[in-house]
Amino acid sequence: MRNIVMPTNQIYNYKMTGKFKALDETWKHEHFDLLDYELMVVTEGTLYMSYDGDQYTVNEGEYLLLHPTDQYRDGFKRAYSSFYWLHFTPDLKSLPIFAEDPIAPEDVRTYFTLPQQGKLQRPERIVVMMKQLQDIVKNNYPMLAINAATTCIITELYGQIVTDSGPSEKPADQKQIYLDIIDYIQLNINRNVTLSEIAMNFGYNPKYLSHLFAKIRGIPLKQFILQQKIDAANFLLADGDKTVTEISRELGFSDSHNFCRTYKKNTGLTPSEYRNAYSKRLLFHK
Repeated sequence: MRNIVMPTNQIYNYKMTGKFKALDETWKHEHFDLLDYELMVVTEGTLYMSYDGDQYTVNEGEYLLLHPTDQYRDGFKRAYSSFYWLHFTPDLKSLPIFAEDPIAPEDVRTYFTLPQQGKLQRPERIVVMMKQLQDIVKNNYPMLAINAATTCIITELYGQIVTDSGPSEKPADQKQIYLDIIDYIQLNINRNVTLSEIAMNFGYNPKYLSHLFAKIRGIPLKQFILQQKIDAANFLLADGDKTVTEISRELGFSDSHNFCRTYKKNTGLTPSEYRNAYSKRLLFHK
C-alpha cells in the first residue's frame, strides 16, 4: 500500500465537502475526475472504488485517501454505501506525492505520511469533525476558519494512525490484550460494559487488567469506556435524527436522564446543545 506525503506546519486549503448516502444497494460510484486530494470516511456499507490503476474496497469505519491525477474514479461494484468526503489541497512544493515507507512520528520535520487506505481507530471523531466543517461552510465562516478545520481533520487522521496500536515497545502479549479489550468494548458499546465483565471475559484479575490498560493507553480502563460512549454519542447526535432517548438506549444507559447527566459532565453541553451547535450538513444522494 502506498503512503501519501503530507507537508508539516501548513494550513491546507479546503475545496468542498459533503456526506453521500446511496439510495439503495444498486448504487455504483460514477465516472468522475479528481483535481484535488480527497478523503472519504465510510460510515455504512462498502465503497468499491477504482482509481489510477488500483481497486479499493472500503468498509464501514475505514478511510480512503486519493491524490489528484489525470485519471478518473469509477465504481467497480454495486453496493449500498454512505460516507463523508472532503476535497482539499496541500502545498507540496518540492515534496513527492508518495513515500515508500511510513515516516516515524518522531522524525516528522518537513512532512508526514498517511497510508492511502486503512481502518480508523476512532472513526466517530473524524465524522464529527467533518460534520462540524460542513456546518461552518453552510454558515459562511471565513476561509481561514474553514481551512483550519480542514487541516484539523487531516491531522486527526494522522494522530489516529500513529497511535493505533499503542506504544510499539510493549511486549507482544500485552499489546494483543490491549487490542482485544478495545475490540470488545467497541463491539459491546450498546451495553453497560464493566471492568469486572471485561476481566472475567479475558480471564484476568480486574486490578491487573486495569493497570495493564492504563500503562499502555495512559488512561484508566473505566475512563476509556466512558470516552468511547461519549464519542459514539457525538457521532449519533451529529450524523442522524435519533432522539436523545433512543441514543441513550442504544449506548446502554439506564435512562435518558442518566445519559444527559453523564454527557454534560464530560462535555460541558447537553446532548441537544451539542446537536444544535452543528445542525447544518451537506447531504448528497447521487
